[in-house]
Amino acid sequence: MALPKAYRLKSRQDFQAVFREGIRRHSSHFTLRALKPALSTEPSLDTAPPATKIGIAISTKVSKRAVVRNKIKRQITAALHQLLPKLVPGWRLVLIVKPTTAKSECETQKFLQELEQLLAQTEVLNGHS
Repeated sequence: MALPKAYRLKSRQDFQAVFREGIRRHSSHFTLRALKPALSTEPSLDTAPPATKIGIAISTKVSKRAVVRNKIKRQITAALHQLLPKLVPGWRLVLIVKPTTAKSECETQKFLQELEQLLAQTEVLNGHS
């Protein structure tokens, strides 16, 4: 169950911009890089702000086995699906998985709690719970 296309961060330039200019927040299993939406000079009423774009980076340092990396990625995506309606539009996010994640055998609920905390710290969640 992948993220909907509207929410995916795809291009290399987008990833590089987030890494270059984005703010950084850490938790025990993740590092979140977040780039605020650019403020447009002329607000238009007919165009909705773009959806928040999310990319997940998981290196071979987490696990040499692709099966393990893909399982972690699926768990993160499942947790993100529950948070998508709460996200403020326009942000670009890159979620970097730390190597300790594969060793700890986390489940989706734990990922959801950590992601919620990180997104609240960066003020990406509506209401900043």
